[in-house]
Amino acid sequence: MKQPAIQKPEGLSRVLLHACCAPCSSAIVEWMMANGVIPVIYYFNPNIWPREEYEIRKQESKRHAESLGLRWIDGDYNHDEWLGGVCGLEAEPERGRRCERCFTLRLIAAAKQAKALGIKYFTTTLASSRWKSLEQIECAGHAAEEAVEGAYFWAQNWRKGGLYERRNQLLKEYQFYNQQYCGCEFSMRPKSTEIKENEKNDE
Repeated sequence: MKQPAIQKPEGLSRVLLHACCAPCSSAIVEWMMANGVIPVIYYFNPNIWPREEYEIRKQESKRHAESLGLRWIDGDYNHDEWLGGVCGLEAEPERGRRCERCFTLRLIAAAKQAKALGIKYFTTTLASSRWKSLEQIECAGHAAEEAVEGAYFWAQNWRKGGLYERRNQLLKEYQFYNQQYCGCEFSMRPKSTEIKENEKNDE
């Protein structure tokens, strides 16, 4: 018997969803709510630069959550602290060590937030992007599990089950602001053909 594309942990009814932006959250949230899971949306993205870009993405995420009556939590924005966390990795290419460090920093914060709220599982919309390495995201999630006792990472490829296509539909329906780069100043460099080849391997 073929396994479904999206598999939720047994008995799951509530989850902390680390959200990178509204477009990437939309189809995931829709799926969760249709399958008996209520997400608490946690917007924690100190990697985003400049601040104006961060605020636009934040307000879109908040607008999306409020339209659905969901709890939305604003994480702290401390870009300087984030820069310190990835110090020495600035020249790394996309999908390099800087990205994995960035994912880990953000998912540790998500795991801490989940534990503080008494929510057992956390997951992330980062795994919906075709530009990200699913392997890196899963490694970061499990590192966060180890760092925060009692918090468990729901590792899921959120591109599956038609969610990637649905994301693009919802982007138009909500008229979301659709950013053109990952977030940090280092990701604003032109994407290499190597990334485009690598993305095919994660599908």
